[in-house]
Amino acid sequence: MSERVRQKCSHSEEKYQTNISSETLDSGCLNSATVCGVDWTTLPDDTVIQLFSNLNYRDRASLASTCRTFRLLGSLPCLWGSLDLRSYKFDTAAAVSLSLRCKNLQRLKFPAAGSADAIVSLQARELREISGDFCRDITDAALSVIAARHEMLESIHLGPDPCERITSDAIKALAYCCPRLRRLWMSGVKEANGDAINALAKHCRQLMELGFVESDNIDEVALGNLSSLKFLSVAGTRNLKWGSVAQVWSRLPQLVGLDVSRTDVNLSAITRFLSLSRNLKVLIALNCPVFEGEVDRNTMHNNKGRILLTLFSDIVKGVASLFADNLESVTDVFQHWKEIRNGDKNLDEVVVWIEWAISHSLLRIAENNMKEFDDFWLTQGAAVLLSLLQSSQEEVQERAATAVATFVVIDDEDATVHCQRAEAILCGDGIRMLLNLARSCQEGLQSEAAKAIANLSIDSKVAKAVAESGGIDILANLAKSTNRLVAEEAAGGLWNLSVGDEHKGAIAEAGGVKALVDLIFKWPTSSTDVLLERATGALANLGADEKCSMEVALAGGIHALVMLARTCKFEGVQEQAARALANLAAHGDSNSNNAAIGQEAGALEALVQLTYSQNEGVRQEAAGALWNLSFDDKNREAISAVGGVEALVALAQSSLDASQGLQERAAGALWGLSVSETN
Repeated sequence: MSERVRQKCSHSEEKYQTNISSETLDSGCLNSATVCGVDWTTLPDDTVIQLFSNLNYRDRASLASTCRTFRLLGSLPCLWGSLDLRSYKFDTAAAVSLSLRCKNLQRLKFPAAGSADAIVSLQARELREISGDFCRDITDAALSVIAARHEMLESIHLGPDPCERITSDAIKALAYCCPRLRRLWMSGVKEANGDAINALAKHCRQLMELGFVESDNIDEVALGNLSSLKFLSVAGTRNLKWGSVAQVWSRLPQLVGLDVSRTDVNLSAITRFLSLSRNLKVLIALNCPVFEGEVDRNTMHNNKGRILLTLFSDIVKGVASLFADNLESVTDVFQHWKEIRNGDKNLDEVVVWIEWAISHSLLRIAENNMKEFDDFWLTQGAAVLLSLLQSSQEEVQERAATAVATFVVIDDEDATVHCQRAEAILCGDGIRMLLNLARSCQEGLQSEAAKAIANLSIDSKVAKAVAESGGIDILANLAKSTNRLVAEEAAGGLWNLSVGDEHKGAIAEAGGVKALVDLIFKWPTSSTDVLLERATGALANLGADEKCSMEVALAGGIHALVMLARTCKFEGVQEQAARALANLAAHGDSNSNNAAIGQEAGALEALVQLTYSQNEGVRQEAAGALWNLSFDDKNREAISAVGGVEALVALAQSSLDASQGLQERAAGALWGLSVSETN
C-alpha cells in the first residue's frame, strides 16, 4: 500500500513516550552565548520569555542551560505554570529533574499509568489541575496518593481511556483530601457507591461539575445529594434507573447543564428533566436510541426556554439561542461566542461545558463509524466539529481534530475515506483551521491536527488544498519534531501527500526528504514501528520520482532503508523499505542509485532474505527490488552470489496461488538474473 489512514490511536502509552533526560534539563552552561556572531543575550527580556513560551518543556530547559541569562529567564514561574507530559516517559527520575522548576506548577497533563510516584516527586504543592491519559492501570492507591499530596487540587480529569481500577475508595480519598475540588471528570470508573458520592457532597462544597461517563454501577440517587452541582454528565454510562433518576436529579437546585448522551434514557425521563428542573438550561441527549425511537421529532420543542440538543435538532441554533439575537446569522457558533463574550460569567461557564460535552460525544460517535450517522455528519455534524476546532479550550480543539481524523475514514486497511465528509471539511474552511492548529506550539494540537490533515489528504481535492495552503511546509517542519507522536503523524501526512506526483517536488523543496530520512536514524527502535512505516512509505513514494530519488540518496536514504530492511522485524516497515529500494533502483542509467544500493553493505542479502517472509506484500516488494537491481551487471552477479537465484526460484514455485503482482515480480527478477551467462 502506498498510503494509509489513521484513526484514533489505540496504542499503549509506552509507544509514544520519549525519555526525559535529566542531562538535558540540568546540563551546564555553554562558554559562549553567541551563535553565528549574534549575541542572543542582548535580546529584550520580553522577547526571550515569549520565545521560551513557544517551546515544549524539554526545549525550554535545553535553551535555559545555554547561558546564565537564559537560565535565569527560563526558570521564571510564568513559564512553568503548566506542563504537558503525555507524550513522554514520566517517571520519578524525570520528576526529580523537573522539581526545581515546578514549585509554582498549577496545571499538569500526564500519562497516568505509573505516574503517581512521579507526580509526588515533582513537589508541586500548588497544583490546581491534573489531567491523565492512558488511565487503565491507575489504581485506587495511586490516585489516593496523588490526592493526599495535593490538597489544593480544584480540577481532576481522567480519561478518555476507562479508569477500570478506580472504585469508590479512591473517590472518597479525593473527597477527604481535596476539599477545594470544583471539577471531577472520570471515564469508565468501576463503581461509585453512595458513600463515595455522599463524601463528595459533604467535603467538596464547591464541586460544580461532575462527570461519570461510560461507567457502571453509579449510585444515581446519591448524586441527588450534590447540591452544589451546576453541570452533570453521565454520557455513555449504563444501568441507570431513569424513573428515579429524573425525579431525584430534577431537584438539584443549581443544575444548569445535564448530559445524558449515548445512554438508554427514555422520552419520559427527558420530559421530566425539561419540565421539573428549576434552573436547567441545557439538556444534551446525543445518540440516545431509546429516546429517539419514542419521540415525535416534529413536536419535540424546547420547554420553557430550555435547550435540548440531539442528533435531530439544530445544534448550532440551539447553542446560539443562549446568547444570539439573530440565530440565522450564526453559523460558527463557538467562534461567534468567543467574539461576543459579554462578561456574563455564568453564560461563559455554560458554553464552555457544552463544548466539552459535545466534543466528547462526537468523538465517540466518530469512533463507532456507523453508516447510520451519514446524514447527521453531512447536515450538521461536520459543521459542529469545525466550530469546535476554534474553541478556546485546547482539549476541545484536540478532540475535535481527532474526531475529524476519525469520521472521514471508511476503511483503515484499504486506505479509503468518505469523500462527502472530506468535502464538507474542505468547504467549511477546515483545512485552514487544521493547519493553524498544526502551527500551534502545543504538541497535542500539532499531532491531532497533523493526523486529521493526513487522513483527509487521501482525497485528491483535499490534498491539493493542503498543498496550496502551505500544508507541505508545515508537515515537513513537524516531521523534525522531537516529540515522536508529532513526527509520526507528520510523516503520515507526507506519505499520503506523496501519492500524488504533483506534490513530490514540493515535499523535496520543503526539506521533507531529509526530515523523513532523519526520522529513521533518530528512532530506529522497535517501539517506533508505525513511525518508521510511515517514513519509509513516504520515501518509497518519493523514490518513484527521478529527481526526488536523487534527493533521497543524497540525504542518506539508501543506507537508512537498507538498515531497516536488515534489522527491522515489523512487516509493514519491511514492505515499505523494500518498495522504497525498488523505486530508487528503477531509474536505470539516469542516476547511480541502482549501483549504489548494490554496493551498500548487506543490501542484497537483506532483500534476498525478505523473499522468504511469511507476508506476501514483503515478498512481492523484495522481488520487485531484486528485479530492478538485476538490470545492473554487477548487481546480477552479487545477487546470485548471496543465494538470490535459489530464493527467487523457491518464491516463484510457491507463488502459483499468490497475487499476479508477486508472480510477475518473481518471474521478472529471474529473467533479469538470467541475462548473466554465469546464472
